[in-house]
Formats: sequence, structure tokens, C-alpha cells
Amino acid sequence: MSSNKNANTDSKTSADPNSAPRTDGLHHVTAISSDPQANVDFYTDVLGVRLVKRTVNFDDPGTYHLYYGDETGSPGTILTFFPFEGARGGRVGRGQTSATAFVIPEASVDYWVDRLESMGVAVDDPVERFDETVVPLRDHDGQPLELVAGESDVEPWTGGPVPAEHAIRGFHGVTLDSLNPDATGDVLETLGYERVGTAGERTRFRAAADRGAVVDLLDRPDGDRGQQGVGTVHHVAFRTADDETQAAWRDRLAEVGLRVTPQKDRQYFRSIYFREPGGILFEVATDGPGFDRDEPVATLGTDLKLPPWLEDDRDSLEERLPALEVVPPEAAERTQGVN
Repeated sequence: MSSNKNANTDSKTSADPNSAPRTDGLHHVTAISSDPQANVDFYTDVLGVRLVKRTVNFDDPGTYHLYYGDETGSPGTILTFFPFEGARGGRVGRGQTSATAFVIPEASVDYWVDRLESMGVAVDDPVERFDETVVPLRDHDGQPLELVAGESDVEPWTGGPVPAEHAIRGFHGVTLDSLNPDATGDVLETLGYERVGTAGERTRFRAAADRGAVVDLLDRPDGDRGQQGVGTVHHVAFRTADDETQAAWRDRLAEVGLRVTPQKDRQYFRSIYFREPGGILFEVATDGPGFDRDEPVATLGTDLKLPPWLEDDRDSLEERLPALEVVPPEAAERTQGVN
């Protein structure tokens, strides 16, 4: 499991928001799951998103790192998992990301409620929030997810079991349950988000982006503190275009008192990390080089891909990692009839 030992949880974060670049919204969200096969089955067969990369946790190579997204794994569509078999369950609460939300078409709410109920998924009745219809659900590990009716510039993955007219279209955003909402809000504004509304304990921030633009910040002083484990989010990553703008972000974040890691090579993007004052681990990730750097788009997610420094260990890693079966696109029609 990746960690940020140098992260500072009580930094001061007041700054001029006009002196730094603005983020393009979410890049990816990384969560913790249990059985890797159950994870693949839920996200590809139930939600209908594409497994775009099968690699390992670079900090714990005996564990998979699985990436899901649109056809190419575009920034703003990517939900990733560290599946730890036999790991303890977590508790979603303060100091964590409490929900990850995807966009679905406006006319697809009934389709998704019917689909999820028919497949035995824990799904709640739709609710209205900030003039949007939201379908709350939980995955096989109990992780909170949401489907939000709206618009996105993402083209849906058409090789999966969900008809294109109803398919998921990348991220809507995340909900953060901060231990220090005021300070977390300051960090979001440093990243270029703007406060656009409040409803009860929830304040909405929005980036100037076409996907993954929303962050909802909760203020729940009496809420239980979260505990990391299966069914919880590990970190949230925000987009930046390239190494140059990432370096500018690193300088900017350091200026406002946040302790930021050196750049880390994640093969498909490059990353810096910091823990914001509300306890949540943030990342700023580059858009490139992308998931097609080591396999063609047509076969993304098919084979185990390793970084060069782990290639000598491939045989032993393949023996340790559990086998994974992925439903090929041509077999996906078995769930097309759910409506």
C-alpha cells in the first residue's frame, strides 16, 4: 500500500489563488478492496467500466494494482484498487473520502436502479442534491459510490455489458469528510476550486473542468473518524498537464505550508503526494504518458504489466499473484438485457 510518511496534517494554508495554475479536476481515485476477482467482476460486469491496466502496487509488488476507466483510461475516468485478500474491513468516516461519484446520462437513472437491484447490489433510492439526481450504492466491499445524472465530455466504453446510451461517463467528483473542513476548503481553493453552494452539512466546490470537476466537503464535527481498510478510499488525485506544471504545483503547495513528496514515477503518470490538514491524502498526477505506453488500446488490461525495475521478478510475482479472469467484450451481451 502506498504511503506518504512526510505528509503534514496540520499545515497552514492561506494563499493567493491567482498566483498558481488551476487544476483540471480529478485525475483518479485509488481505493482498497479485498478479493481481486470480485473486484474485477463488480466493476467490469456490473458497472461496465473497462479494466485498462493490470499491474502491481509498486510499493508492495505482491499485490495487484487494478485500474478501471473509459476505453483508454483517460484522466478523470480512472478508479484504481489495491486488492488485499484477507485484509480487515475499514470504516468510512471523518478524515477520508466518503464517496466517489460517476456521471450517467440524465435519462438513465431508472435503468441503473433496475440494473443494480436485479444484480443484488446495495442501492438506495435516488435523491436530489444541488439540482442533480444521485443514485447512492455500495460495491461488493461496501465502498460508497454514487451515480449522478448529468453531462460529461467522456465517451462511454462500448465494449462492456452496459448499452452505450446508459454507460458511465467518467467521474462527477468525490465527497470529502474532513477532520478540518475550513482548512480542507482552503487547500481546494489553492488547487483552483471555487465554492459554489452549500446544502446542510455539505459545501460544493467546482473546478473549471469538463469531468471530475466536483468536490463536496462535509462538515460533521460529531461524525465518527474513519479507519483505513477494505471498502475505503486511499487517496484522491488531481490532474496536471505535465512535469513542468506539476513542479509549479509542488512549489505552490510548499509555499502554503504543505509537505509534498518528491515526484514518483507511476509509469502511466507521475505523481506528488501530500496529506491535507483534514487528514485526506491528496496526489497531483500528470496526464501522461498514458496507459497505452506498454500495450495497445485494443488489449488494455489483458496482461500483467510491470515496471522495468520489477521485470526480473516477473516469474515469482506471477506465481504469488492470484489468477484473474476478465469477461471479454464479446461475452458482455449476457447482461445487455437488464433494463
